[in-house]
Amino acid sequence: MTPAQALAFVERHGIVLESTRRDAIPSLADAVAGETLSGNWWGHARGKQIFAASRVVREAPDVLVCRLVDDKITFVHARLWPALVRLADRFAPARLARLREVHGADGRHRVEEIPYPGWLDDTTVRAAHGIDEAGARDALGVLVPPA
Repeated sequence: MTPAQALAFVERHGIVLESTRRDAIPSLADAVAGETLSGNWWGHARGKQIFAASRVVREAPDVLVCRLVDDKITFVHARLWPALVRLADRFAPARLARLREVHGADGRHRVEEIPYPGWLDDTTVRAAHGIDEAGARDALGVLVPPA
């Protein structure tokens, strides 16, 4: 899977887990591997491709990296951000924090969290006001906890 294909996969599905499957939510690692993975993907023959695809997706400006689903790394494409904002009160705020990997000069990585709603732009907030609850629920599907 090329970087462009990885981004298209996230855009097409809207919500994608980095490496775990849950219900109807696809896994990027499984898509790159071409099979359902069990256990750690690092040892898989396509482990380097999975890593490369996940880094490209994590760095894309139109992908929210958060822990929305089961506290696992979740990718949410920008087309679903208004629905997510419309129903944000259904989720713990920590699950909506934007995660960003920061690479230090010493080579170490750390994860920076931008709390919700600090990462939102005005366009997304305005779009969220234009969506009714039913439309937002339809867009997010199985993710929406009951009211």
